[in-house]
Amino acid sequence: MPQPPYYKIDVPIRKTEAPGLEGVHVFTGWADSRAAAVQAAHTAYDVARTTAEAGREIPHGRADGWCCCGYRPGWELDWSAATAGPWRSPYSWLNTTTYEL
Repeated sequence: MPQPPYYKIDVPIRKTEAPGLEGVHVFTGWADSRAAAVQAAHTAYDVARTTAEAGREIPHGRADGWCCCGYRPGWELDWSAATAGPWRSPYSWLNTTTYEL
């Protein structure tokens, strides 16, 4: 059975105590659809947040590829504005041809 597509989820974030300070939190992992990818990212974030707030280490290495490598208190994620699409390597533009020096 082929592996499902690998998605990238971009979730807008803003600092609750510093108006105007904003950015994007990026998640990646495998999912069967865009909606499933957003849900998996949201679940990974919720697990990270709950775990971090309890003073425990955030879990990594889930089988489906979804995890949250960190949690920043005071940042609010806007899940309603999340976008999902196929993940493309940010290094795909590099020429992979090898040259002998």
